Amino acid sequence: MRTQTVPAIRARKASEGGDPLVMVTAYDAPGARQAHAAGVDMILVGDSLAMVVLGYDDTLQVTVDDIAHHTAAVHRGLRASSAEGPAPLVVGDLPWMSYHTSPDEAVRNAATLIRAGAQAVKLEGGRKRLPVVEAIIDAEIPVMAHLGLTPQSVHAMGGFKVQGRKHDAALALRDEAKALVAAGCFAVVLEGVPDEVARLVTAAVDVPTIGIGAGRDTDGQVLVYHDVLGIEDRMAPKFVRRYADVGAASVEGLRAFASDVRARRFPSDAESYHLSADVSESLSLYGAPVAG
Repeated sequence: MRTQTVPAIRARKASEGGDPLVMVTAYDAPGARQAHAAGVDMILVGDSLAMVVLGYDDTLQVTVDDIAHHTAAVHRGLRASSAEGPAPLVVGDLPWMSYHTSPDEAVRNAATLIRAGAQAVKLEGGRKRLPVVEAIIDAEIPVMAHLGLTPQSVHAMGGFKVQGRKHDAALALRDEAKALVAAGCFAVVLEGVPDEVARLVTAAVDVPTIGIGAGRDTDGQVLVYHDVLGIEDRMAPKFVRRYADVGAASVEGLRAFASDVRARRFPSDAESYHLSADVSESLSLYGAPVAG
C-alpha cells in the first residue's frame, strides 16, 4: 500500500505554490476507505471521537487505548482500500494526560499509537511541550503540533474561545509555532484563531499550517468527518461547512426499514432462503407449513 509520507507532507507549503493539504478526522475502517477514495491527504484519528463517536461532552474522557483502538481500525480500512493513489497519512492524536507528566511516558504512549498504525502523532500546546516534542522526535516518531484553541485545555481557557485576538497573544502564538517547528514538528494545526493571526503564523514557519476555524490562508484545512457529512447535528461551529446530509438520510432509511418490518414488507420472498420442494414437502409431516 502506497501512502503519503511525512517528508512529502512537510514540503507542501501552499503559500509557496503547493496544493493546499486536506485532512479529515476518521475513526473507523469505512471512514478511512471513504477518505482514501476522496483523495484526502491525511487522516487524523482525533480525540474528538470522544464527543462524535463515544458520546462524551468533551475530549478529556478519551484514553490512549481508545485512540489506539480506532487508529488500528483506520489502518485496517486503508489496507483493504481499493482506491487509487497513495493512502492518506495517518496521524494519531495523543489524548489529555498522555503526554503531560513526563517525556518518557509521552514516548511510550506515542509508540502505542504508531504500533496501532499511525505514522505520526499530534499533541496540543506551545513552549511548555517542547521537552515532550523533542523526546518523541528523538524516538523517530514524527510530531504534528496544535496551537490556538486547544480543546484539552478547555477548563484553563474558560471554554471554547477564539485565541490570539490581542496583539501580544498573536505574536506569542507565532513565536510558539516557530519554537515547535525548530524542535522538529512537521506541521502545525491552528484552531480557533483570527485569519490574520493564522496568516502571520503561516508566513513565519517553513512547515505547513493546517487550519480549523483559522481562515483561508493556512496551508491546508481539517474538519471532522461527522461535521463534513452532516452526521453530527448537535453542534455547528461557525467554521463548519456541511457538504452532505448523511444524518438525515440515515434516519429516513432506518424509518423506512422499521415501517417495512412492521408491515411485513421486509424481507421479501426474493430476500429469503428457500428449501427445495421435496425437503419442504417432507418437513410438512412435522407440522412445518409448505410454501404456497
